[in-house]
Amino acid sequence: MRKVSIFIFFCVFLAFSCDPDSSFEKKDNDGSISIVNITAKELLKPEYGKIDPAVQAAATGANSFAFKLSAALIKSRQGENFVFSPYSVWMPLAALVNAADAQKKDLLLAALDASGITQDDLNEAASRMLYDLTNVQDEGREWYHNPLKIVNAIFVDKNVTLRKEFAQTFMDFYRGSSINVDFSSPDAVKTVNRWASENTNGLIADLVKEFSPSTMAAIANAIYFSDKWSWEFSPTKTEEGLFYGPSGESKAFFMLRQGADQLYYKDENAQVIWLGFRHGGGLCVMLPESGSAEELLSSMTNNYFNDLYQNSFLAEGKLLLPRFSIENEIQDLKQNLALLGIPLFEGAPLTGLIEEASLFISDALHKAIIEVDEEGVTAAAVTVYIMAGSAGPQPNKPFEMICNRPFVFILYDHTYDSGRQILFTGIVNKP
Repeated sequence: MRKVSIFIFFCVFLAFSCDPDSSFEKKDNDGSISIVNITAKELLKPEYGKIDPAVQAAATGANSFAFKLSAALIKSRQGENFVFSPYSVWMPLAALVNAADAQKKDLLLAALDASGITQDDLNEAASRMLYDLTNVQDEGREWYHNPLKIVNAIFVDKNVTLRKEFAQTFMDFYRGSSINVDFSSPDAVKTVNRWASENTNGLIADLVKEFSPSTMAAIANAIYFSDKWSWEFSPTKTEEGLFYGPSGESKAFFMLRQGADQLYYKDENAQVIWLGFRHGGGLCVMLPESGSAEELLSSMTNNYFNDLYQNSFLAEGKLLLPRFSIENEIQDLKQNLALLGIPLFEGAPLTGLIEEASLFISDALHKAIIEVDEEGVTAAAVTVYIMAGSAGPQPNKPFEMICNRPFVFILYDHTYDSGRQILFTGIVNKP
C-alpha cells in the first residue's frame, strides 16, 4: 500500500479581495499570489450528547446526494471499474450556496438534499463535519497520525475582485484559502495542477488541461487520507485465483481474513462486511446476492446504508477479498449533476462571488484513484468546477465587402480644434 492516500475535492474559483490591514500576499515563482493569513473562526465543535437537527439533516443529505450521484454516473459504465468521490463533489457545491442568487439558492439546497435548512445551517454543518473529520483526538500518542486532512482553495483571476463576504465565509466554515492567478496565462493551469499534486502527494497532477478565455473562477477542496486496517491481512496468506467479471474471468490476488469478531450482515440483497481502520472509519464491502453490482449500488439509500450497519453483528467467518487498484476520470459529471437539479450550469446564478460579474459553472472535472491491499487503503480524488461569466468579445470573423452597388464616401482631414473635419461627402451610383 502506498503510505499516503488522498481524497481531494477540488474546485477552481475566480475572485479575490481583502483589506491590506487584515491579510498579506505571498507571490510564488509561477506568478500566483496567495492570501496567506486571512483570519478564520475556529471550527464549530459538536455538542456531545446533543444532536443538532440541522447539522444532521445536512450530513444525511450529503450521503443521499452521494448515492444518487453514484447511481447516475454508473448508468453509462455498466461492467466497468468505477471509483469517484461524492464528498469531493458535494463540498464545493455546499460552499457555492453562499454565492447563489435567491432564485437558485433553494433549488441548489434541494438538489443537495438539504431542503428545510438554511444557508447558515449548511455552513455550520460543513464546519462541524470538518472538525469531526480532521480533529486529532489522540495527538499526545506518538503512534497517532491523523489519517484524513481536508484542504480547500479558491483560485481567482487577477482582474476581478472576490466578494469579501464569500471569502470570509469560505475561510470560516470551509477553511478555504484564496490564490490569485492569471487565467489568460498557461501558468494558471500549472498553478492549479501543482496545488492538486501537492495536496494529493502527487497522485493527481494533470487533471486540468486548459482554461477558456472566459474563465473567471474555480473552487477547490483537497482531502488526504491514509490509514491501515485495524486487522491487517497477512501477505503470506494471499493467493492467486480467478475473478469472474462481466467480461469474463481474470486472475486476481485474494487476501484472506478468517476468524471471529468480523462485523457482518446478510439480507436478500447482499452480504456485507465492515473493515475498520486503525484511526476510525472503515470500508464497507457489499457482495450482491443476485443481480449486478451496478444494480446494488443504484438501489442504495442513506437509510438502507445506516440499517445495514445497525443490523450487522460480530460473526466468525472467512473473507476473500482481491487486492485492487482503480483509477478513472469522470467526463460526464456536469451532465449528471444537471440531471440531479444542480442549477448552476446556465444563466448567471452565482451573483455573490465576484464584484464585476455574475458567474455560472462552465465545466466540471473529476478524477479518482483507490488502492486496496493487505495493509490498508489509499484513495484520492480531485473535482474541478470551472466558472465563467459572460464570454466577452469574440474574435471577428473575416469580412467580405464587395462594392458592386451604390455606396457612400466621406472625405475628411484633421484640425486641432475640430478633430476630423468633413471636407466632402458623396454617393457613387455609377462609377
